[in-house]
Amino acid sequence: MKYILLIGDGMGDVPQDSLGGQTPLEAAATPTIDRLAPASELLLVHTVPEGFPPGSDVANLSLLGYEPQEVYSGRAPLEAASLGVELAPEDTAFRCNLVLVEQAKNGLIMADYSAGHISTEEARELIEALKAACAQTQISLYPGVSYRHLLVLHTPLPPQFSTVPPHDHSGQDVSSFFTSYQQVEALKQLYACGPDILANHPVNQKRRAKGKAEANFFWLWGEGKRPSMSTLKEHYGLQGGMISAVDLLKGIGVLSGLEIINVPGATGYLDTNYAGKAQAALGVLAEKDFVAVHVEAPDECGHLGLLPEKMQAISDFDRQIVRPIVEEMERRNEPFRLVVTMDHYTPLHLRTHVDWPVPMLLFDSRSRSTGGLAYSEANARQAVEQSGRSFASGRAFFQYFVEQQGA
Repeated sequence: MKYILLIGDGMGDVPQDSLGGQTPLEAAATPTIDRLAPASELLLVHTVPEGFPPGSDVANLSLLGYEPQEVYSGRAPLEAASLGVELAPEDTAFRCNLVLVEQAKNGLIMADYSAGHISTEEARELIEALKAACAQTQISLYPGVSYRHLLVLHTPLPPQFSTVPPHDHSGQDVSSFFTSYQQVEALKQLYACGPDILANHPVNQKRRAKGKAEANFFWLWGEGKRPSMSTLKEHYGLQGGMISAVDLLKGIGVLSGLEIINVPGATGYLDTNYAGKAQAALGVLAEKDFVAVHVEAPDECGHLGLLPEKMQAISDFDRQIVRPIVEEMERRNEPFRLVVTMDHYTPLHLRTHVDWPVPMLLFDSRSRSTGGLAYSEANARQAVEQSGRSFASGRAFFQYFVEQQGA
């Protein structure tokens, strides 16, 4: 049996007046998912335990069968694992976003949490410039993908230190959050040096000249210590691969013992290499029994409040990920169980994540059922109300998915 987990990050949403009361998932063209749905189960899964922030870190740990209460120590340590950065016990890892902030009358406005989805090549130049100009023994900087990077602090944090995700505060005054960094001398020095380096860098000069959003600031968040996790092989006897453009998912894959497949042209946005991801997944399934494919684009569009683009991202997910994988697995004529899901909702009107239970479609190639409902947020809730399955944790879901309820 092969097990396939397909994750459309942030696909979930609420009904839109402009879509006649449909959600983007209901309105988007998804013919392959629609074909699978009648023979599938609809599930609801609580991917975010009570008291945890509804981030992709917590939610995707749950999707892979982990209990965040047991293994979660912060987002950035997971990304450190992806980059091959070994954290010492005293180290604290931070996600380092390149962002665009604008000076307002009374403070700093978070104008773009992704610096216009800056390219990986441009961003690497900026991170390397920060390293060269603001070098300290107390911090280390590591370039990642697009706007997403890593900073490791080698000194202790104050007891009450905390940060916030920049994408939760788009268009808002973030001045008060910036003051948190001033509590740590090494970070204070970095912020005294860094913004001028970014503003005057040729990369940003060129972006300004082209009318693109520049990366004139950096935002630290998601801090945490080195986590301790057992592997999927140890838990469930599974071996497989993780395919994603983003370091967070790759880091979860590393720590869970999955092979990380780096697909050229995978960007984490609408221009990602969908075909390469699908082919990589099929390559994993030719040799191993599990694969997870993560697509970031719906979430990014949700954060930006872009309805047509979110629908496009969902349609592309169906057409370029779900369809080729399903059709090839059917051609191979070997049994498989496939889940189509989101990790969390990213509603357009909120432009951030929420912790609502997520709808899942679970298809088993051995099934001959024909009475299932279409895959949607409302239908999953209806199915559960009509004696369907709802799982209170990711572990409970994953055990059911891989047919190891007693694991």
